Formats: sequence, C-alpha cells, structure tokens
Amino acid sequence: MIPIKDENPSSTTPFVNYGLIIVNVVAFLLTYFSPNFDQIVTIYGVTPAQALNGGERIAFITSMLTGMFLHGGLLHIGGNTLYLYIFGDNVEDLLGHIGYILFYIPVGIAGSLVYIASNPSGPVAIGASGAISGVLAAYVVHFPSARVRAIVYYGFFARLTRVPALILIGFWFVYQLVFAFLDVEGGVAYSLTSEDS
Repeated sequence: MIPIKDENPSSTTPFVNYGLIIVNVVAFLLTYFSPNFDQIVTIYGVTPAQALNGGERIAFITSMLTGMFLHGGLLHIGGNTLYLYIFGDNVEDLLGHIGYILFYIPVGIAGSLVYIASNPSGPVAIGASGAISGVLAAYVVHFPSARVRAIVYYGFFARLTRVPALILIGFWFVYQLVFAFLDVEGGVAYSLTSEDS
C-alpha cells in the first residue's frame, strides 16, 4: 500500500513538519551524492558500538540526532518523507508547533536506542524511521478510523482506494519489522561493505 493523502484536514499550517521534510531532503541531497557518503554515514550515523565505548559517548549522543537526517537511498528518503508529509501535519496540529518538535526528536532518539538494544553489534543506523514511527503511532492512537487514500496492489494490478489509518499504518509497521528482521540494506541500518571501508 502506498498512501497518497489522508482525509483528515488539519486546522493549522504545519510549519514544523514542512521544515523537517525540507531538512531531511536537503541533508539527503548534500550527503547521498557525495563521494564521501560512506565516511559521512560512519561519522554521523548511529554506531551501536559507540554506545558501549565510554570514550566515544559524546559522538554517540550527537549521532542520535544527526543520524535522523541521513538516508541511504531514494526509496528510503522518499518513503520517510511521504509518510511524514501525509501524517505529520495532524500530529503537529494536535501537539502544537513546539510540542511537535519536542515529540519528534525524542521519539527519533528512542528509535535509535531500540535499535542499539536489539542489535548492539549491528551496523551504522541512519534515517528518520524511528521518529516517523513515533509520529505514526501518535496518529493512529488519535485518528485510527481516519480514511487514507492509498494505492493498493493486487498482484500486477493496482487500485486507488480508501483504507482506515489503523490498517495502513499497521501495514507500515509490519513492513518495517520484516525489513528489520531480514536485515535488508536501506531499511533500519546502513551496512558498509568491505570495499567501502
């Protein structure tokens, strides 16, 4: 399922949500196409081993923030910003502009901590998926029956339909879990190959 638009208008302009999308896209454009992308990921992404090394704790704490704004490919940035665009405006409307940013950053950090706890020797993690998971959880708690226009695939055929937010966001969470358990590159973590390092 690919969401297109929710049928849940917000009453305010989501300035913070737009700002987060812009920062994510600009950071992606400035880093992903750089010849030093792997080095940037190593420095600014979340490395679980740093959390366990006392001498690297400051770098680790900083990376939990910077890693949220790095993405490992066009599908990674495209998917994250699409979900943020569709669902973030209502959460910002609910929490207020300041409340939204004070929610977004901590849930992104919490996502990094969950990754580290579940995979302490894992590869470098980048992306906004932890923060977006928090935004989607807030949306589905407050607007579970809101309708979302989505493209639903049936084998080779696709159909534009309306589905409840609970179903669509539930599908997203299952999709994320499958990618995490299969350790698919471009999902939860970014793996540097031996040729890259």
